[in-house]
Amino acid sequence: MGETVELPLWLVVLAGLLALVGIVDRLLTPSVRWYLHRRANRAIDELNTRLKLKIRPFRTTGRSIVVDRVAHDPDVLAAAEEHAREHGMPVEVAIDTAERYAREIVPAFSAYVYFRIGTRLARWLSTALYKVRLGYSDSDALAAVPSNASVVFVMNHRSNMDYVIVTYLASATSALSYAVGEWARLPVLQTLIRATGAYFIRRDARNRLYRRVLASYVRMATQSGVTQAIFLEGGLSRDGKLRPVKLGLLSYILSATENATEDTVFIPVGLNYDRVLEDRSLMAADDGSAPRTTVQKTATTLAFLWKNLRLRLAGRWHRFGYASVSFGRPVSLSAFLEEKNSTHWAALDEAEHATLTQELGERLLADVGELIPALPVSLVALALDEAGSEKLDRLSLKARVDALIDRLIESGAHVHIAHQDRDYEVTVGLRMLTMRHIVVQADDGTLQIAPGDERLVAYYANAIRHLV
Repeated sequence: MGETVELPLWLVVLAGLLALVGIVDRLLTPSVRWYLHRRANRAIDELNTRLKLKIRPFRTTGRSIVVDRVAHDPDVLAAAEEHAREHGMPVEVAIDTAERYAREIVPAFSAYVYFRIGTRLARWLSTALYKVRLGYSDSDALAAVPSNASVVFVMNHRSNMDYVIVTYLASATSALSYAVGEWARLPVLQTLIRATGAYFIRRDARNRLYRRVLASYVRMATQSGVTQAIFLEGGLSRDGKLRPVKLGLLSYILSATENATEDTVFIPVGLNYDRVLEDRSLMAADDGSAPRTTVQKTATTLAFLWKNLRLRLAGRWHRFGYASVSFGRPVSLSAFLEEKNSTHWAALDEAEHATLTQELGERLLADVGELIPALPVSLVALALDEAGSEKLDRLSLKARVDALIDRLIESGAHVHIAHQDRDYEVTVGLRMLTMRHIVVQADDGTLQIAPGDERLVAYYANAIRHLV
């Protein structure tokens, strides 16, 4: 018993470190967590005094707690049992799969990251790349939205910059929670995105268990009053036109109203750009060619960045024109149901749910379409596209754009006229197209679309074609 035992120095040091970690974990960590949590709550309380749409307690709930609630939701457990029967596996394995899906989806919102890092980064990036303008905003109607309502911003989807631009412009109102595609699941980027409250989804998932887990999270977030932002088209427009409405997320949001005591309010948002950074890539994906590999996409992105860096160093770099966002009149779900002579959502059967979800989705997408601002490049592109084979000089192009603006204003569209000068509007739009060599000037002074770029001109024209 009294014998001396010799141990290697490295083993003694390792045992000491493990003991120290245990002491910190048992004694200090709970106190530190409590202190940081209290400070975070104080910061959120302060933010809520300035925000129109408050940050609800659900967003500050520990991520592990939310993951557990989602994975053990009765609907998810029922789906797990069904999944186990279909695939001949133990129910426990199916439940573990549901938990894995929940961990993949559920965000880890941090008010500090969102407002101190996310919104500042969004503002810097937005204003560095574009001249950002607020198009139309029904301020009185937006101010009348009840503070206890579940609010959902519904938008068109033209660029991955949509997330950045809308986050920047809406930062004084609320913290938005986006559904983000798998493109953002990069090792470092996804951690930052989760901290801003975004949740990841698999756009083309056919797995019933996965969809049930996603529906459970969206339903909980909606019932808890989390301010959300969704793209009604599901994915990016590849030809510039509005895509058909996708009802997945919308149906999950509506299912949350079955036991809700407060109203759900949808706020239509329309976006447009003088230049969509991904325009050529989107059209390439739409022409039926083989999908590009990650290496090819990375190479293209690096080449784009290198080209713009060289222009910046040479003092010849310009921002990519205007980016504009319009916020429309809110649509109340309860008012919509009343308009359709329907009772409370919970009293409707499955067929009625499907019918009204489709009608609401199409109405919201129509509202979004009417809000899309007409910007210089879209106006010039539409004028050139409508001219067809007719030869236009600068003067005749300005006359066409001037007539087009009159038609748009008469139809109630929102036109952003740069510096309130229609001649300058044409100059700005044409300059962007000629700088990119999409439009060229012939020897006789007429303007022509560069061979092979007709689809690109149509892409920008399609953004506002439906308005006329």
